[in-house]
Amino acid sequence: MQALKIGGMNVRIPVIQGGMGVAVSLSGLASAVANAGGIGVISAACIGMNEPDYLKNSQEANKRALKNEIRKARSLTDGYLGVNIMMALTDHESLIKVALEEKIDLIIMGAGLPLNIPEIIAKSGIDNHHTQLAVKVSSAKAARLIFQYWADKHNCIPDAVVVEGPLAGGHLGFKKADLEIEPVPLEKLIRETVATVQVFEARFGKEVPVIAAGGIYNGYDMYEIMEAGAKGVKMGTRFVTTYECDASVEFKESYIASQKEDIVIIESPVGLPGRAIYNDFIRQISLGETKPFKCSWHCLSTCDFRKAPYCIAQALFNAARGNMEEGFAFTGTNGYRATKLQHVEDIFKELAFEYNVQKALALMQIKYVEIPS
Repeated sequence: MQALKIGGMNVRIPVIQGGMGVAVSLSGLASAVANAGGIGVISAACIGMNEPDYLKNSQEANKRALKNEIRKARSLTDGYLGVNIMMALTDHESLIKVALEEKIDLIIMGAGLPLNIPEIIAKSGIDNHHTQLAVKVSSAKAARLIFQYWADKHNCIPDAVVVEGPLAGGHLGFKKADLEIEPVPLEKLIRETVATVQVFEARFGKEVPVIAAGGIYNGYDMYEIMEAGAKGVKMGTRFVTTYECDASVEFKESYIASQKEDIVIIESPVGLPGRAIYNDFIRQISLGETKPFKCSWHCLSTCDFRKAPYCIAQALFNAARGNMEEGFAFTGTNGYRATKLQHVEDIFKELAFEYNVQKALALMQIKYVEIPS
């Protein structure tokens, strides 16, 4: 594999670990991935829910928790670390500032259009030369809009773009109808986005890697999508069932116990479809039951908490902490393929082996066909 270059970063293994919230990917998983040669990513989504004052002062709790998790991860690794920040978070600006102050290597921004990020950084007065900025999109059209806006308004462009396809886990940037029919292939999205970004690379004289995400589970997948033009991949689901993942054993076991038919599309209270592992909590909600709650923080700008049947932040936090009766697990389309707990380092070894096997087969013009386990 060729190293992934993002600005001044030279990532030995072109794998970015997906930022999974709430409380699934924190310093434990992120540092392990960074030590293995990839980019470990901390999810900033409602990261302060473990803090004692979260209900009364959620935004301060989030800032404090993010700072602590970054510093803890830094104490465990000399590798590259990133933070995933959803633009739909009502406190995304303050979280971006914390990440910059802590000199995080990479900020990945998605779940909304990050059009005003250069302005936020400029107004903060924080030196961001150490931190690379990546935007997450679901189409070349969205990438073009963001790049064009940054170029025209701020005379700059993002350092990387993550294209997350329809097979990803969690909240998805597609309409539910588009997910239920034949989804657009990730390879097509990558090729279109690469072509779009090339125009801006030429204009600004800098290389902007396109990174593929959504449905990538092994090294065979990596090779194929990188042949389509991706310079790296972002993988979340594959790293959930690791000893180093910050979620509970019960959460991880829900992946291991799941079958292909258990991976379903749900309607999230925040107005987006999401992919999750079907369980009794989801069954209750699908039957019209509600989980009354009082919202003291309004963490997501897209959530109408007065009409929401349940608090998705609380449900995800419950699950991550092992209370699957009062929550559920988001997952990519391949979540059911997990059969055991592994160490992150072993997964990286498998990815490298599989990638090289697929590369060798391609050189011999032999197409690999994976036999289901």
